[in-house]
Amino acid sequence: MNQKQPIVRKRDEQFATRTVTRIWDEEPSAENPYLARSCRCHGYDILELARKRSFVDVLFLIFQGELPSPNKAKLLETLMIITMNLGPRHPGTRAAMNAGVGKTNTAHILPISLSVISGSHLGGEEVVEAMHFLRKKRKFSPREIADDLQNSPRPLKGDWHIVPGFGSRFGDIDPMPQQTASLLLDLQGDWKTLQWGDDFSKAIKPHNLGWLSTGVTAAVLCDLGFHPRAGAGIFQILSAPGLFAHGLEMANKPLTAMPFLDEEHYIIEKKDP
Repeated sequence: MNQKQPIVRKRDEQFATRTVTRIWDEEPSAENPYLARSCRCHGYDILELARKRSFVDVLFLIFQGELPSPNKAKLLETLMIITMNLGPRHPGTRAAMNAGVGKTNTAHILPISLSVISGSHLGGEEVVEAMHFLRKKRKFSPREIADDLQNSPRPLKGDWHIVPGFGSRFGDIDPMPQQTASLLLDLQGDWKTLQWGDDFSKAIKPHNLGWLSTGVTAAVLCDLGFHPRAGAGIFQILSAPGLFAHGLEMANKPLTAMPFLDEEHYIIEKKDP
């Protein structure tokens, strides 16, 4: 039996003849055009930036296409310091520590932990969703939004993230994000999204809910002009030093240095036949 041959169609697309980017410009070397004699980031010579500007300034520049104002640079720098280490209770940090103590190649510790911190639970995906929430709702009264949400069904077990970036942690309000938001709001500048989020956190406080670290990060990124699609990656960049440091700390320790469930707490639920 003859089988019908699939119909083959050409892709009617014109591909670029060379890679084009607005971020980076290189002047080729006279001796070898594949090597650069100078590099410019959004029009600024990289060596001049290295001489005259800070890491925070250039980080902002490479994503935003312009250098930040002093107020924005200070806001981003403060967020970077606070977010640099999310602590050993965070799932991403635990992943890094487990990878380190498990004798994973140290070059793989950071990618492993970043994959965990990219998720929807206190991770990059939640930052993105929190940015969408804040951009959409910040034109309304935070108390009205809180009142509209208070009748939402609460989980019977575990924490409740009433909206991305806000909720409970370990059954209570996490105090550090609240303090972080207050510190950031004290910095000079008009941080409308951060202020809205702080007012919203106060409105949900009677329900034992408040800021989460992802919500604070999302609010700051909104006020700095970042698009939500950048949120997850920026969050990963900011938290990377602490992840790697914790994993590296465990790399030379024995496997017994990390807790392991004992038989009493290691339970496999039996399914009904």
